[in-house]
Amino acid sequence: MLIVFTTLILKIIPLYILIGLGYIAGRYLNASKETVAKLLIFIITPIVIFHSVFTTPIAANVLSLPILFFILCCFICIVTYILTKHIWTDATRNILAFTAGAGNTGYFGLPVALALFGTDAAGLVVLSVLGFVLYENSLGFFITARGHHTVKESIVRVLKLPTIYAFAAALLLNMLGVKLGPIYTDFALLFRGAYTVLGMMLIGLGLSSIKNYAFDFKFVAASFTAKFIVWPIIIFSIIALDKAFFGFFTEQIYKVMILMSIVPLAANTVAFATELKVHPEKAALAVLLSTLFALFYIPLISVMFL
Repeated sequence: MLIVFTTLILKIIPLYILIGLGYIAGRYLNASKETVAKLLIFIITPIVIFHSVFTTPIAANVLSLPILFFILCCFICIVTYILTKHIWTDATRNILAFTAGAGNTGYFGLPVALALFGTDAAGLVVLSVLGFVLYENSLGFFITARGHHTVKESIVRVLKLPTIYAFAAALLLNMLGVKLGPIYTDFALLFRGAYTVLGMMLIGLGLSSIKNYAFDFKFVAASFTAKFIVWPIIIFSIIALDKAFFGFFTEQIYKVMILMSIVPLAANTVAFATELKVHPEKAALAVLLSTLFALFYIPLISVMFL
């Protein structure tokens, strides 16, 4: 078991090196996280999502993943927001609710999945990530900026996401059985590498913009509880129920679901906290600590359950 644990850590460490390189680029090379973010959101991510959905065998259990994770994200976000109303009276409560429902499933989860499960799991992971993306840009965005933005503005924000249209186009072509050939495949796979490199570096870029870090024990404890305890408990409960009564999901889907539940806090927590001027230094430290914690937590859970 120790050998497997060590092997998994060695597979994940390169991702942390990319975070470090992103931090160096932001702090000392004046690299712009806004430019990298736009490249990822509007060009690279849509192509990665398109290719993954286009090449994934379509079935009801596969298509249910984005719906399942979107519902879980919203549920955990709302419950966290309600339960913490007597702990925080400012917008810290909003940031916590957002990050409780989210997770670094894309920039962190996808490369980790590829390292642990191989390329066969890419499509399942991307479909799961889509559920988190929809949450972050709908209820997550709205509850974080509550009082600043309307429901209509949140809907408009979602409709502007190119990933939605990439998903729809890929699903249609997949169902029609369209073949795009090896030239397209070679082209699309280039973007998966760019997604991993720039996505992980973006975490470092975001952290590099924070000049001071502040430790808020209550915020860190609450966010860690939601991310590393509540999420896994819910997912393992769903898996147990499915195994006992329904048999809807496959073993590979179980593995992806578990991984999605144990990734660290979403990097967007820092971006949202910075935009709303809600103690971004506290949010940044929580994200950093969760990312460091995940270096050992993910291999441990993987050895035990994956």
